[in-house]
Amino acid sequence: MRIAYADPPYMGQGYRYPEKQEVNHLELIERLVNNFDAWALSCSTPSLRYLLPLCPDKVRVGAWVKPFCSFKKGVNPAYAWESVIFIPSGRKSRSGERVPTVRDWVSANITLQKGLVGAKPPEFCFWLFELLGMIPDDDFEDLFPGTGIVTQSWFIWKEYKEWLFKT
Repeated sequence: MRIAYADPPYMGQGYRYPEKQEVNHLELIERLVNNFDAWALSCSTPSLRYLLPLCPDKVRVGAWVKPFCSFKKGVNPAYAWESVIFIPSGRKSRSGERVPTVRDWVSANITLQKGLVGAKPPEFCFWLFELLGMIPDDDFEDLFPGTGIVTQSWFIWKEYKEWLFKT
């Protein structure tokens, strides 16, 4: 399957990135829907009101819950979770195979060490691959590679799963 992850600059936040540009989310969602079997799009909670009507009816919303997050002066309540709009692969377990149920949320601390706003921790990435129902043979594309942590985590996860399937 062709599977994609998009973690663009969040709406209204393009100025924080080197490109200094806003992303056309309508075009991005159309690209995800038309070119991929399964996909996920990270976004801020305030943008859900705009983004969800652009998506097909079958999308779901997951959550990255951040036990440790950065608190911003004058913002109350704090933004302590981020939304992930997704369409999973829809794979079913094979005969006799026991597949654990994946939660539609993950609890993982933010990372302050990557030097790029919004960098995702490896725990988030591993959860994302499970959430989408991925297997090592999938063709995975990280549409906004940023720090490269998602692709790096994909190779680590893929190697682990290949080892696990052999045992």
